[in-house]
Amino acid sequence: MGDIDPRRARDLGMDRLISRRDFFDGVAVTAGAAAVGAVTGIPLLRGGHGGGGPERPAEIPYPPALTGLRGDDPDALSVPHALRDGRFWEHAGAPHPTGEAYDLVVVGGGVSGVAAAHEWLRRDPGARVLILDNHDEIGGHARRNEFRGGGRPGPLIGPGGSPSLGSPEAWTPEGKELLALLGVEPDTLAGYTDRTLYPGLGLRRGVMCDKETFGHDRLVRFEAGVQAEEWVSRLPIDERARQDLVMLYTDPPDWLAGLSREEKEGRLAELTYSAFLLEVCGVHPDVERFCRTMPSARWGYGADSFGAIDAWGTARHWDYPGFQGLGLGRGKPSRFNSPTVRKEWDAGAPLRFPEGNQALVRMLVGRMIPGFAGSTSADGVTAASYDYDRLDRPGNRVRFRLSSPVVSVRNDGDPRGADPEAASTATVGYFDGYRLRTVSAGAVVLACWHTVIPYLVPELPEDQLRALRAAVKTPVLHATVRLRDWRAWHAAGLRAVRWTGAYWCQTELGRPVSTPGYQSPRDPSEPILAHLVAAPCRSELGPVRGAAAGRQALLKTSYEHLEFTVRDQLTRLLEPHGFDPAADIEAVTVNRWGHGYAPEYRRPWHDFYPDGPFPAEAARRPFGRIAIANADAVPGAGFDAAVTAAHRAVSELSR
Repeated sequence: MGDIDPRRARDLGMDRLISRRDFFDGVAVTAGAAAVGAVTGIPLLRGGHGGGGPERPAEIPYPPALTGLRGDDPDALSVPHALRDGRFWEHAGAPHPTGEAYDLVVVGGGVSGVAAAHEWLRRDPGARVLILDNHDEIGGHARRNEFRGGGRPGPLIGPGGSPSLGSPEAWTPEGKELLALLGVEPDTLAGYTDRTLYPGLGLRRGVMCDKETFGHDRLVRFEAGVQAEEWVSRLPIDERARQDLVMLYTDPPDWLAGLSREEKEGRLAELTYSAFLLEVCGVHPDVERFCRTMPSARWGYGADSFGAIDAWGTARHWDYPGFQGLGLGRGKPSRFNSPTVRKEWDAGAPLRFPEGNQALVRMLVGRMIPGFAGSTSADGVTAASYDYDRLDRPGNRVRFRLSSPVVSVRNDGDPRGADPEAASTATVGYFDGYRLRTVSAGAVVLACWHTVIPYLVPELPEDQLRALRAAVKTPVLHATVRLRDWRAWHAAGLRAVRWTGAYWCQTELGRPVSTPGYQSPRDPSEPILAHLVAAPCRSELGPVRGAAAGRQALLKTSYEHLEFTVRDQLTRLLEPHGFDPAADIEAVTVNRWGHGYAPEYRRPWHDFYPDGPFPAEAARRPFGRIAIANADAVPGAGFDAAVTAAHRAVSELSR
């Protein structure tokens, strides 16, 4: 167990077998590796659906129900990492053509990739389309976790990645159009979430001033109407820090008096929120330590990387105090704010399906592939049955090939030559778990991480390669835990807790989201899902360097350690209220996303492109019969950004 205390592990119930646990710690997991896998160190991929390769397992597991380490697990990352490290091509051998030809091949089966396939078919209903993805599940970061048993007649369903659609006020036109085509009505969707259940049961938010930050654990619960002086007095911080924190919440001065509004915003744009607190406000260091994880669950990094201008732009309720005296108000966002903050400025509450954004992916795939989905309506998608064996059948016009990481995309001709029309087709190579395979494509949409594209299409212009490499995503972990009941949460009066320094920065009960045919838990005696978020980014190094360092550390962290921290923090939070981890934790799924949150292009992009275009614009230029999508290609995060990028890519290829 490494640094895990065996006695503590037993106390937390880790010696109790829970359902279908996977222990993937970055090693090859499939026996009998073929020559390619044995030479390159690439493990074979489980449950693949390759149409052109050798025989595959007849029984395909149901991905949402798998527990243990999911998301970017070793199976999904082994080939991309071998490609990155220069190990793949050294031993890949000659390609084996499948003989398949498609009008469109999409690389990446997340929201953007599936939306691109759907838009292509809308324009050309008779087209043949292939979607390739390195994961063993559809949807990319839009992931569904499903748990059966535990005394409940039906499954418990929750998101394992992208949890919400955001607010309709912030949706792009393309996002609105797609939801209308799918029959998703914002008013109906808003009614799926019961915003009165937890408050009606007396469950509130809180903060755990944990031993990792302050030497011992102390939970402080926020009460509606309680003055700052009262709850701040219970924090385990220095007395001067208490006074400073009360001042920040109740009556901060104008720290930048004498400056114009534009000058104040410019000054905030030069600072992190931590620097604002320490250097501008001059507060006690304990205040900054208390506030450091305020942005972590939402943005993937702490206040020591989060811009003060964005902290001001998103300050609400208990988060980001200290700006009230600046006189900036809430009129409109600053031009210095990040694209996402500008986009979501004063937007309403986010809309949700129980499974998060994978509901949209399932609706789209169900409409393109006959027999996959029992329902493709907004009301029926959550409770419907799904047949993954239908995804990659030879008779389908649209095929979705899982566990098939793409390793090369080439124009069949030079698009930079005198005759651009010479590149009228492309060839796509992927690893099917046994060997390198190729398919022919009339067009290709790269709806994958932008940072991997230089390895797939190294012939791109140098400035475009540079822009693609700059799209560094922030790592994030989502853990979903099935609990026997939530009596301890009810006794504690808690629904969500921020941690100031522990591994998981947020723990919360699953949102009470119900749809026709699916009822979320309503009584504390019922089984429920708890959700935890961790932000492995080394924030002190900055968003870009910190993301890379955090991702490297995350890939070396075993599932066993992750489960230990999940159990440990839930126990520290709830044990005083009757929680027993050995009995109450019935299943754990950890969704690892090394490339999780889309990049936020802020002012630092000038350091890379002092005379060039905005990085997303430089990165997404089409190249012959290859176009580039994914949320990385559009400023401002969200499902709708991914859809907008998909529509743009399809339009570029349709000219």
